[in-house]
Amino acid sequence: MPNKHTWFALAVVATLGGLPDTVHGQNAPRPPAPQNLSAFPLAEYRIGPEDVLDISVWKNEELTRSVVVRPDGRISVPLLNDIQAANMTPMELRDLLERGYARYVNEPEVSVIVKEIHSLKVSVVGMVRLPGRYELRSQATILDALALAGGLAEFAKRDQIAIFRFDGQRWLRLGFDYSNVLTRGADENFVLRAGDIVVVP
Repeated sequence: MPNKHTWFALAVVATLGGLPDTVHGQNAPRPPAPQNLSAFPLAEYRIGPEDVLDISVWKNEELTRSVVVRPDGRISVPLLNDIQAANMTPMELRDLLERGYARYVNEPEVSVIVKEIHSLKVSVVGMVRLPGRYELRSQATILDALALAGGLAEFAKRDQIAIFRFDGQRWLRLGFDYSNVLTRGADENFVLRAGDIVVVP
């Protein structure tokens, strides 16, 4: 049965006329690195489902391996079995693994590297040329996402763009004025997070 995330996305799509049958952006060029993040300071990357992690335990090859984060957000590692990894930073996961391995290894030194990012997906719907769901290969701002979607359509309401973001408990609505960003600077051109929905009326 669809969860509340799915129902919300379906409601947004229905309001705006729906998404195309095909998913765009799979082979889209990598978006440029964001230049100004003052509106929403950039936090350390948080791990998500489908990401590939390199987990290394110093001087212990048996515990060193690459793992894929499962859809439930967990990873399987020797000795500790299933560990929650989604929504953690690499440093937080490292600390968790070190505490777990301390029961089996004397003073374990663990490193966690995000080898491949696959969880950073955002949707751009409404009055853009190529609405769809995009998998980003690096962090991207709102302008980056709009560029991947082919730019605004002719009659788009540039001053009423909204970003819907689920914070774990409820949906937040973040306003974005395209014209204001272009004329006054990029302070409002904040970095998108996985699962964000950019709505262009």
